[in-house]
Amino acid sequence: MKKPVIAIDGYSSTGKSSISKVIAEKLDLIHLDTGALYRGVTWFALQNCTDGTDTINLQELFSSLDQIELEFRNHDGELILYLNHIDISKQIRTPEVSDNVSLVAKQKEVRDFLLHSQRSLAEKGGIIMDGRDIGTVVLPNADYKFFLTASIDERTNRRYFELAGLGIQTDREQVKQNLIDRDKIDSEREIAPLKQAEDAIVIDNTELTKEETIDLILSHINKI
Repeated sequence: MKKPVIAIDGYSSTGKSSISKVIAEKLDLIHLDTGALYRGVTWFALQNCTDGTDTINLQELFSSLDQIELEFRNHDGELILYLNHIDISKQIRTPEVSDNVSLVAKQKEVRDFLLHSQRSLAEKGGIIMDGRDIGTVVLPNADYKFFLTASIDERTNRRYFELAGLGIQTDREQVKQNLIDRDKIDSEREIAPLKQAEDAIVIDNTELTKEETIDLILSHINKI
């Protein structure tokens, strides 16, 4: 029997990636963090397409997409993102990348560049993919669709402590404003905006632990 395809969308810092990883382990699926792919392209752009400034030159990025090779490698059960054979798993979580990823992700050229690889990975089934437009654009025929949300204050706390755990010091208000800005950009962009698929199950995990959220998602999957 073909293993299921699961799409998990939602706002930043609702735990999409970490929750998807655990569900992938429990159901023996491959987990693909699509947000990491967009962060990988953003990191490349910041290193190669800024003309020595802090502003990304989008046209230069578009003409350089054929120089980007992104791949996930399995390290002791964890998928680590490599850009042109270099581990960038920590670099893509920096505030600099967070401040620019929504701009990069809303570009049609970038989305088209990554869309084909995402769909190809899902063709054989047995995959759980998280992002912002998985259930609506990337995998509209997914077997299960979930949309995660939480209050802005709760998401700020989660993101702040995630960065601290990575050794990245930042200001809590700056983290909150970054999340608010990204929500606005991602929800209002013309190409594949962040939104709930009509047939997605919405889960507000403001008051739920990571484990409770996982159990709730699994309960819906096991019902069918």
